[in-house]
Amino acid sequence: MALTKPCPHCGQPVVHYRNPVPTVDALIHIPGRGVVFVKRLNEPFGWALPGGFVDYGEPAEKAAIREAKEETGLTVELTGLLGVYSDPARDPRQHTMSVVYIAQALDPDELAAGDDAKEVDVFPIGQWPSPLCFDHERIVNDYAMLIGKYKI
Repeated sequence: MALTKPCPHCGQPVVHYRNPVPTVDALIHIPGRGVVFVKRLNEPFGWALPGGFVDYGEPAEKAAIREAKEETGLTVELTGLLGVYSDPARDPRQHTMSVVYIAQALDPDELAAGDDAKEVDVFPIGQWPSPLCFDHERIVNDYAMLIGKYKI
């Protein structure tokens, strides 16, 4: 959908397109412990997978690694792609599309809240914290089904 807005310099109409904003999430599974979640410092409040917006010129994979480090203190290695989640209502702030990666922590002892994370913790599979933000309950339930099906 295109919108016309005035140019801030000359006042002439300029076409702006309303497109979904690209984001990433890292589902970090620590074997024997569970999945890493961050408690958000900013709205929307609640628990979420570590993730965020992809910077212009940044590959999605690098964005996921960067966001994981910024929010959890963990250096991660991406091990797979869980899926792309694009429901226009998934983020109450705007229409986003999230590329969700499965990741493993190189050193789980580095776990520490950072950036816009109020807290960080690990929760056993299926015992998710509440409330979960965005569509992260769907994402982690998809992951739980995947690992149950394939015994990962």
